[in-house]
Amino acid sequence: MIDAEDERRGFTRVSWVNVLGNAVKIVVEGAVGLAFGSVALVADAAHSVADLVASVVVLIWGRSAYDEPDETHPHGHDRIEPLTALFVGAIIALLGLNLLYESAQGLLYGVDVVFNPLLLAALAFAIVDMYLVYWYTTRVNEDLDSTALRALATDCLNDIYTSLAAVVGVLGVLFGFPLLDPIAGALVSALVVYQGVEISRENVDYLIGAAATPDQRSAITRTLHDHPDVRGVHDLTVFYDGPVLEVEVHVEVDGDMPFRRAHDVESELVDRLRGVEDVGDAHVHLDPSGIGEWKDCVEKIDGERETTVDGLQGPNEDLEGR
Repeated sequence: MIDAEDERRGFTRVSWVNVLGNAVKIVVEGAVGLAFGSVALVADAAHSVADLVASVVVLIWGRSAYDEPDETHPHGHDRIEPLTALFVGAIIALLGLNLLYESAQGLLYGVDVVFNPLLLAALAFAIVDMYLVYWYTTRVNEDLDSTALRALATDCLNDIYTSLAAVVGVLGVLFGFPLLDPIAGALVSALVVYQGVEISRENVDYLIGAAATPDQRSAITRTLHDHPDVRGVHDLTVFYDGPVLEVEVHVEVDGDMPFRRAHDVESELVDRLRGVEDVGDAHVHLDPSGIGEWKDCVEKIDGERETTVDGLQGPNEDLEGR
């Protein structure tokens, strides 16, 4: 397991690779596109300018997520990461809309490109360049699991798709079908917009504290019930605090349990919950079993809820307690 400082260094390296990869792509495609009048290459280079900006933002903002908690941010800086990814998602969606507009212009007014083998060579370089950046980003992110780096990796794939669309356009010019350029561009643009919206939606959920999925709730409930001292679970709340889940729960145990043992049980439950996938922190409140102080529902092992009346459990009492 790598520590926070190693994670920060890995994040910074990947961010720099994205910055440099986009910068080189801009220079190569922009120079060749301007030299031979290829709108497809110039547009692809312009696309990478926005990608470069997004990479720089991730480099500057994203690594702040690894800062330790301080007086002004007592819970840490984790939410900076989904905020950064949200920015990247918005950039991707806007670029997709711009590419869609450019494609429509090409369909309406035609394109004027002089074919040259250097056009294909520049696009081949751009595809290889972005694939290598994508490969390195995903490889390092297997350990970091960063939403910001995941967004950059998706952006690298989008660059590959747009470059492939440009290849189709250049080949269309070569074989006398120049309209293939805007047609391929329009199809790729729709994909780019979709991915940008999906990245943004996911990270908005992280920022506003969206609830966990039913499967995640079930995994958490099962983890609690697996402890031999747990007799019931109620008032379970699971929500996103940045890219990780926060768990708040009331757990019923034997009311005659010694205080020191109860403290140990609480610590064990917190440790178990923190070991559940995606869970960042947990807060467990212990209640004496059988007093019926919970509100109007209890948490079943499968994550469903069972209505109770005056604190008396229904027919599935054996499922709740041990």
